Amino acid sequence: MNAPGGRRATEAATRAEYCVIACAEAWRGDGEILASPMGAVPSVGARLARLTFAPELLLTDGEATLVGPNGEAEGWLPYRRHLALATGGRRHVMMGASQIDRFGNQNISCIGDWERPSRQLLGVRGAPVNTLNNPVSYWIPRHSSRVFVSRVDMVCGVGHDSARAAGPSATRFHRIPRVVSDLGVFDFATPDRSMRLASVHPGVTVEAVREATGFPLTIPDDVPYTRDPSPAELTLIREVIDPARTRDREVRA
Repeated sequence: MNAPGGRRATEAATRAEYCVIACAEAWRGDGEILASPMGAVPSVGARLARLTFAPELLLTDGEATLVGPNGEAEGWLPYRRHLALATGGRRHVMMGASQIDRFGNQNISCIGDWERPSRQLLGVRGAPVNTLNNPVSYWIPRHSSRVFVSRVDMVCGVGHDSARAAGPSATRFHRIPRVVSDLGVFDFATPDRSMRLASVHPGVTVEAVREATGFPLTIPDDVPYTRDPSPAELTLIREVIDPARTRDREVRA
C-alpha cells in the first residue's frame, strides 16, 4: 500500500514518527480522560492512541466539541463540564516548554529575571492550573541545554519539588507522566522525583542526550530504545491521521 507522496507504509519509521509513538504512550492506561495535546506531534499521538490502545480517550476541538480521531463531532462539552474535568484530575495535557528543569518545573513566560527579562514569551497562561489539577506531560521538539536547564527562570508549570513545598493541596492531582523530546523520553521514576532518561530514540546515543541537557540526569545502566511503531500504526500515521506530514515540521531528523 503506497502512502501519499509515494512513501510505502512499511518504510522505516522516521524520528518524527518515533516522537509520535512516544507522545501517544503518554495516554496509555488513562481511560476515559480528556486529552489536550498542544503541537502537531502530540496531536497526532493523541489521535493514534485513540485509534489503537486507548479507545476511551476523549478528544476535543479545543473549544466546546468532543471529536473523533477524524475530527467529526461526537458530543458537546459545556464550559462548566470542561472545568470540572480540568480541576478534578480528568484531563491529561501535553504542553510545550521554553525551559524545564530536573524536577519538571516548566517556564513559558520569560527568559531572565522576572522583573527585567531579556525575552518575553507567552506568559504563564494556564500552566499552574494545569499542573496542579490534572496530569501534564511535555513535548519539546528541540532538545538542548537552553531548554533543559538546571533551574527555570520562572516557574509556570509546577514541578515535583515545587508541589511538595506547597503541601498536600498541591499534590492531590499533580502528576507528570513523561517528557518527550526529539532525542528521547524522560520520566520522574526516581526517589527524589528528578528527571530520568527512560528511552532514547533510535539513532540517538545516551551521551548525546547527556551533552544536550543542562543538569545531571538519572541514567539507568541499560537505556532502551523508544518502542518501534507497528506497521499498522505507521499506516494510520501516514495515511489516515497525518497524510500532510505536519509531524515533520516539528522534528528535524
